[in-house]
Amino acid sequence: MECDALEVVVTRLDVKPNLVRAAVPLLSNVERERASRFAFERDCGRFVIARGRLRQLLGVRLGVAPDAVQLSYGPRGKPALAAAFAGSGLRFNVSRSGDVAVYAFAYDREIGVDVEQVRVMPDADAIVEQMFSLRENAAYFALSPYDRPLGFFQCWTRKEAFIKALGDGLYYPLDRFDVSLAPGEPARILRVESTAAGDCPWTLHSFSPGAGLIGAVVVQQRDDR
Repeated sequence: MECDALEVVVTRLDVKPNLVRAAVPLLSNVERERASRFAFERDCGRFVIARGRLRQLLGVRLGVAPDAVQLSYGPRGKPALAAAFAGSGLRFNVSRSGDVAVYAFAYDREIGVDVEQVRVMPDADAIVEQMFSLRENAAYFALSPYDRPLGFFQCWTRKEAFIKALGDGLYYPLDRFDVSLAPGEPARILRVESTAAGDCPWTLHSFSPGAGLIGAVVVQQRDDR
């Protein structure tokens, strides 16, 4: 998926053990140490492939070897390129769900991405009531029971992608902004606190990276929009 210099790449994480072993040298010492702490081999393999693929994708865009990519992390844990690569203007974000990883890239604009498997969650209604905005509550509870799982995860991924773009994670209250959520309705940010949709400096896109999966990516708009 590419849109106005926004790029989204999807990678499968369920690969053969030899590919996992081949990816280990691409990781930093800290990443390899983290991989060693996973209790289950499958989880370790997913992590190694996800991080190795990220380094490959960043290396291609930066023109360096994957193991030369240096990363840093914001106050809330958002990953970014270290100061040595800051001049590239490249921004990225990553999300994983099961055996799928999604990577989003843009230049000189903050970006956030999220992916989830659509499924029935017994506590979905309670989460909506407690964490979503009043407008989203009304839209969600207007859906038929059949449409609510998709509506819930469309809302969740869109909100998660937005707060990841901000770099605040779940420290940013989810009821301070509204997103569209109904199946078939265009993906949109409808409000951010007191700012209406037309003045919001963020663009939202929804996509499906695979069967049963829903994703969302939010990117900062250019100043010359």
